[in-house]
Amino acid sequence: MRFRFRPLFLFLVAPLLALAQPGPSTPAVPALESATAPRELKPTPGLSLELRGLIRLLEEVHFNRDKITPASYAEVIPNTFKALDGQRLFLLASDLEEFQARHRPDSLYWNLATLGRLDAAFAIHARHEQRVRDRIRWIQNRLPGEFDFTVEDAYEIDRRELPWPADATAADTLWEQRLKFELLQEILNKKTLDEARTKVGKRYERLLKNLDDIESGDVAEIFLTAIAGIYDPHSNYFSPDTYDDFSITMRLQLFGIGALLSIDEDVCVLKEIIPGGPADLSRALKPNDKILAVAQADGEFVEVVGMKLRRIVQMIRGEKGTKVRLLVQPADAADAAVRKEIVIVRDLINLDSARAHAAVFQVPDAAGVPRPLGVITLPTFYGRDSRDSKEQNSATEDIRTLITRLKEQKIEGLVLDLRRNGGGLLGEAVTLTGLFIPAGPVVQVKNYAGEVKIEEDTDTAVAYDGPLVVLTSRFSASASEIVAGALQNYGRAIVIGDTSTHGKGTVQTVIEMGNVIPQLARKGQTAGATKVTVQKFYLPSGASTQLKGVVPDLVIPSVDEFLPIGEQDLPHALAWDEISPSLYDAAKLPPESLAILRARSSDRLEHLPEFALLKKSIARFKERQAEKTVSLNLEQRRAGKAADKAFRDENDATRKALEASDAYPFAEFFVSPPPPPRIKAEKKPDDPANEDDPDADGAETDEDTRYAKMDVYLRESLRILEDLRTLRPAPRVAEER
Repeated sequence: MRFRFRPLFLFLVAPLLALAQPGPSTPAVPALESATAPRELKPTPGLSLELRGLIRLLEEVHFNRDKITPASYAEVIPNTFKALDGQRLFLLASDLEEFQARHRPDSLYWNLATLGRLDAAFAIHARHEQRVRDRIRWIQNRLPGEFDFTVEDAYEIDRRELPWPADATAADTLWEQRLKFELLQEILNKKTLDEARTKVGKRYERLLKNLDDIESGDVAEIFLTAIAGIYDPHSNYFSPDTYDDFSITMRLQLFGIGALLSIDEDVCVLKEIIPGGPADLSRALKPNDKILAVAQADGEFVEVVGMKLRRIVQMIRGEKGTKVRLLVQPADAADAAVRKEIVIVRDLINLDSARAHAAVFQVPDAAGVPRPLGVITLPTFYGRDSRDSKEQNSATEDIRTLITRLKEQKIEGLVLDLRRNGGGLLGEAVTLTGLFIPAGPVVQVKNYAGEVKIEEDTDTAVAYDGPLVVLTSRFSASASEIVAGALQNYGRAIVIGDTSTHGKGTVQTVIEMGNVIPQLARKGQTAGATKVTVQKFYLPSGASTQLKGVVPDLVIPSVDEFLPIGEQDLPHALAWDEISPSLYDAAKLPPESLAILRARSSDRLEHLPEFALLKKSIARFKERQAEKTVSLNLEQRRAGKAADKAFRDENDATRKALEASDAYPFAEFFVSPPPPPRIKAEKKPDDPANEDDPDADGAETDEDTRYAKMDVYLRESLRILEDLRTLRPAPRVAEER
């Protein structure tokens, strides 16, 4: 039996960030619509059926079902508040207390599971909508007033863990700071105060209009997802519209820019870059970048905060060869004022470009003699299952082909780069692992009942038996963790990367609610779907990849360590555990050899200038991230921005000098004709949107290659591989498991 890994969704909560966009604006605050009373949205009978069906589905098939009791439903009301107002800006603490008192866990569970009543969901939505409308009216009256940017004051940008304002007076004080913060953001991006007022006013005018786009299905989706979320972070409910959006995003991967998008706290977030698509080839976007505004070719930007995902996707999609411009808040930006304008040419994704690719690097040995070392980069575990065409490309067969070509180049070692690989087909992970081991178990799959199925490599042929390094990161997930962990278990490879991989050791399946509730199908009603976690994965050693991920043999410093992007950062992540190990033959690298590798790498980390640059950037990022508040004093902010620019300019100069003095020449190899040159984002030197571009690892790519000019992590992996190659051959220690 084979399992298809779903795309990895990292449910990170993004702050509601102030936006900026280029173009003229008039020095006047727009008149907002009247902040009328909320519309009276009501649940439909179909939604009531889906609610009961979802709870029944979770209670019957979810891997963690026995851990959830009616008492667990105490989290549903707070989770709904967080979903509606994650930055604690509109709702009040008294609102939360009121709804918690009104809907005690036991009675809430009874009303939801037995009666299918969604009263709580719609009452909370109505309260939130009224608070938003009232606040927008307050903003309309306040914006034309005076603001003093000379006083010592600060605003806490990330309010996710702070309490909601206690009452209306506390909320007004908070919004005084919030408005100053938003106005300052625009002024720092070269707007006058009047222009800033206009921009902020338009933002809330759109927010008010977007309230009218909310439908009953949207209200139910938030609430039902809050219910699913008490089971684990990867289970959720899709309304019919969002289920359609899911299909659109999949088509976007084929016909747009090649990016999987999601909405976090009203902000469009790039969750995954589809390998081989225009977004991937441009190298201008990164996972967790926030898309703030979208423009067509030379048209004006349209801000997309609060906009439905379906609308944003429609704006980004378009005809092949046309341009779309994105205004982006970089994921690794330390300052909330940072923006980048990115231009991408839409295209059909070239699936060949998404396939594995390779290179042979000339890495000097201790005597300075170049040694040919291979690198194979695998973007995803693609392949075919019983439903796919036999002509479908296979990651295993592509890597087998690349290994043959690299061996023809007389490589003396190989790096398997899985840093950007978020998963794929389990069957491909198993057969790909088999390219490096004679035969044996690769992964164990356990269902709720405790039944364990062992997926084995049965092919005794080995495509490559030389020195091997697997390069990982916090973004390596699911199938990537299975391959890295299995090769590590067997002692077949040295694993290098962040302190751990992502830690997603679970599998989800998407079930259409129409298949669960026959009444909906009989009545011809459109139903949503539920994504539910049904299994866990374990390595041959019996250790789960869940939560802890795969711990590398050697760690390279990374800014990823200071970002909330791991499974352990997600609420209700399933626990790590172990099962009985499989029977497999391990041939561990002798401890003294591993100690030598670590000592040599540690010495380079201390003395090579590229690591000094990396550590300097990481330290700067940590300092900025530790600053929980941002100044509301204009001169202090200007001084901080100037200091950031000076820091960045100095780093850029150092990086370019290193690139020129210490490059490893390489030749690339592909399983199909080489992909076209990458589409480069148009960059205007005088564009303020491009003034701040923090880059902790400093990897810049050439237009005509798939590899960076100075990829710190890959370079160190190659050095470690050279060390591994030169170690005196020692008898491997055979271990029977």
